[in-house]
Amino acid sequence: MNKYWKKAAAIVAVAGIALSATACSSSATLVSYKGGKITQDEYYKELKSSQAGKSTLANMIIYRALKQQYGKKVSQKQVDKEYNAYKKQYGSSFESALEQNGYTTSSFKKNIETNLLTVAALKDIKKITSKQEQKAWKSYQPKVTVQHILVSKKSTAEDIIKQLKSGTSFATLAKKYSTDSATKDKGGKLAAFDSTDTTLDSDFKTAAFKLKTGEYTTTPVKTQSGYEIIKMIKHPSKGKFSDHKKEIDEQIYQSMEQDTATMQSVIRTVLKKSDISIKDKDLSNVLSSYMSTTTSSTTSSN
Repeated sequence: MNKYWKKAAAIVAVAGIALSATACSSSATLVSYKGGKITQDEYYKELKSSQAGKSTLANMIIYRALKQQYGKKVSQKQVDKEYNAYKKQYGSSFESALEQNGYTTSSFKKNIETNLLTVAALKDIKKITSKQEQKAWKSYQPKVTVQHILVSKKSTAEDIIKQLKSGTSFATLAKKYSTDSATKDKGGKLAAFDSTDTTLDSDFKTAAFKLKTGEYTTTPVKTQSGYEIIKMIKHPSKGKFSDHKKEIDEQIYQSMEQDTATMQSVIRTVLKKSDISIKDKDLSNVLSSYMSTTTSSTTSSN
């Protein structure tokens, strides 16, 4: 989920603080205390002078502009599906994960919706070229199926490899040694994946794609999770570009999502189409960071 928090924040994080629509012209009491009170006008004045308040207004504007232009392309069903996937992934720790990252159920769903709207805008505004596709095709790997055994120590991995060489079955060793509780009882078998998969460690994928069907890694593969032994169950030929165009285009768009300059350009286009007019002169610059064209890219797009 950490990847999602970062990804959502990089595009636009919908904060939990809201500028009241009626606060601008109201002196109604918001808080009273012994000897005084805080009015809505006072609160609004304080909030709009803070960076948090300005960021919140910018996020509100961006969300509504995206919603107005691309709302028909993102359904509540899509939002709920992604939300439930995270909920299932984190199980009983999901609520604490939300809290630790400053989210409620509502605000996290809004972040998911915002991200989906932004992706819809990206795909509408930035069209993929054949040059980009051919570049991605060169490094593309089709879906493969593997078994794996994950352990915490290199020495344990080396011992498992010795047992494999002596004839012990991979499934037996996976069940006995693997710390991956989701796959150990399935012989370590993972769902099929290709080179566009972002859930697997890059070193794991690199090692896997080098294997032919029936081969396994003869040295431990160091990943962020520990040490891996990988066996290739099915490694099909690459085939034709046309057979994988959809996956390749998705890979290119995923790369674009990680590019700060590209995503800022998308948001800037959306805002320009919305013809935003900010009435309060003290807040006239809240969109300046999004409208600027000087921000440099942090990653390279395909």
